[in-house]
Amino acid sequence: MNGNRKKRRKGKRLRHGFTTGSAAAAAVKAALMALLTGGETPTEMDIPLPDDGRLTVPVESVEIHGDHARATVIKDAGDDPDATNRARISCTVCLMNGPGKGSVEIRGGQGVGMVTKPGLPVPPGEPAINPGPRKQLQKAVRECFLSAKAEQTGVMICIEVADGERIARKTLNPRLGIVGGISILGTRGTVIPFSHKAYEDTITMSMDVARAQGAKIIVLSTGGRSERLAKKLNPELEDSCFIQVADFFAFSLKEAAKRGFEHIIYSCFFGKLVKMAQGYPYTHAKKASIDFAALAEWCGSCGMEEKDLRIIRGANTARQALEIICKSKVGYRITGRIIGEAISNARRFAGEGPRITYCLFSMEGELLAEMNDSRNSGVSP
Repeated sequence: MNGNRKKRRKGKRLRHGFTTGSAAAAAVKAALMALLTGGETPTEMDIPLPDDGRLTVPVESVEIHGDHARATVIKDAGDDPDATNRARISCTVCLMNGPGKGSVEIRGGQGVGMVTKPGLPVPPGEPAINPGPRKQLQKAVRECFLSAKAEQTGVMICIEVADGERIARKTLNPRLGIVGGISILGTRGTVIPFSHKAYEDTITMSMDVARAQGAKIIVLSTGGRSERLAKKLNPELEDSCFIQVADFFAFSLKEAAKRGFEHIIYSCFFGKLVKMAQGYPYTHAKKASIDFAALAEWCGSCGMEEKDLRIIRGANTARQALEIICKSKVGYRITGRIIGEAISNARRFAGEGPRITYCLFSMEGELLAEMNDSRNSGVSP
């Protein structure tokens, strides 16, 4: 697989791209290989993706300066309208002997944002380099030492993004409390071109396939991870029953009901759940934001203490709010209330025909609640 992969949608070929995390991984691998091989300067790098698969990424430049090397990769988002497209992502790599042998230290330099508020996957005070890319960078480092047949030493990595602070102003980073630059992101390592019509066509086509195979149950998920968790929960269902619908909440429910599915299971994380509970037909961050005051009202109606309600009202992210809810004595009641609101809105879009079940997962993959119109068999937070 490479950054020029294309997918056909209604006659138009849409080019796939790669994430800022993959750009950083390619730059790290190019710089480290130059150090370990005594000066090789590759023009492209084969890198591991965060979970499975591989990707070939072009490398613009590699420079060696004594005991460290610096490589630059131009981020390519393909045909996706991404604010970070064409950003220059550079990584400086330095070998460290002595204590910490085999360790990988990852730093954020100029143009990489710093986290200042809680509720994100990275704690305050750390550079905004998400867990997926960190895992990807560590895998890339290990591959370099294996390829060069060298004993692994400690490695220090510093990631920089040219003009990153300006680019970040076009993203959600300032609102999330990430200052000074962009985030290094990417749970899957690749960027799929985003088009509303193309995505809707994919959803309906997938539903048609499932229906043609006789499926009566359809499992809708907001992304790849929530789909994998739903598959573990429903191993008896065929793969064709599972459909990633992203932010297309109303559209997907209407189309599933139109095709006569008897049972719709919705697998999601807390942030998307709250937006569905608020009744947004489309839940993308650009179109729908979480109303933390409304969330606090639901929590208060379930008996949450006032000191916790104040934190919910001022929460920075859904993740932060969920942490407070999970610690509350009435957390189970609160998740039930929010799922109930989401089911009410789902029923509004799907009509009275299908049974609707929600499966709510934590970001760590724990099933927090499973609930439908008539029963709640979840796990108490």
